[in-house]
Amino acid sequence: MASTGVKLIDIAVNFTDGMFKGIYHGKQCHATDIPTVLARAWAAGVDRIIVTGGSLEESREALEIAETDGRLFCTVGVHPTRCGEFEESGDPERHFQALLSLAKEGIAKGKVVAIGECGLDYDRLHFCPSDMQRKYFEKQFELAEAVKLPMFLHMRAAGEDFCEIVSENLYRFPGGVTHSFTGTAEDRDKLLSFEKMFIGLNGCSLKTNKNLEVLEGIPAERMMIETDSPYCEIKNTHAGIKFVKSIWPSKKKEKYEPDLTVKGRNEPCLVR
Repeated sequence: MASTGVKLIDIAVNFTDGMFKGIYHGKQCHATDIPTVLARAWAAGVDRIIVTGGSLEESREALEIAETDGRLFCTVGVHPTRCGEFEESGDPERHFQALLSLAKEGIAKGKVVAIGECGLDYDRLHFCPSDMQRKYFEKQFELAEAVKLPMFLHMRAAGEDFCEIVSENLYRFPGGVTHSFTGTAEDRDKLLSFEKMFIGLNGCSLKTNKNLEVLEGIPAERMMIETDSPYCEIKNTHAGIKFVKSIWPSKKKEKYEPDLTVKGRNEPCLVR
């Protein structure tokens, strides 16, 4: 589907994910296809894309990808489910300094635009316990403060602790977005009470009628949009599907065709 003239920014794309290398559940189904995915996005009126970094290694890769096109930018940070990497590195402070160095390098190249993805995810404590998540969420405010960048934030089933940590550190960062929002009306109102906080919406934000009711209370000027691809597509079973006007032809990964999207893999062209 061609562009309708409105320029869009997809604030969250996980181009470091194996699906964009053609790998699904450990199986190679097709060749790497980021250039094809990008061509579809630009044709759809996407003007800028921010590639998400979720670990030190992933942030390095995100920067490399961002350097391939003037319309790509990226984040540097550690996702709550990966916070164990600070201590697994054997030297948490050295790991932090490596993140800081990478952020500065990316800023100098005009590519790194936010610190993250960082925050709290209590839905997936099997990856990283809550106390470690809180410790290294707090630590990453130091990164934002050091480089004076906004924060790209993750909050899942952790509204109370998340908002408390953010409120204690508001002076350290110039603004931010709590992305992939699926919280309650109370979570929404607390986030909106932080005047420099935006709320990012994707398919996961639009699953139920209750979700839609919560979203109605977010002023348009405090919203940001994202695909969080290859995840968080708007599915036919979602309450939000009734608002989708742009349909893209797709095929299963096993029958991959470059001109079509992959069924079940979200893409930046779908941000519209």
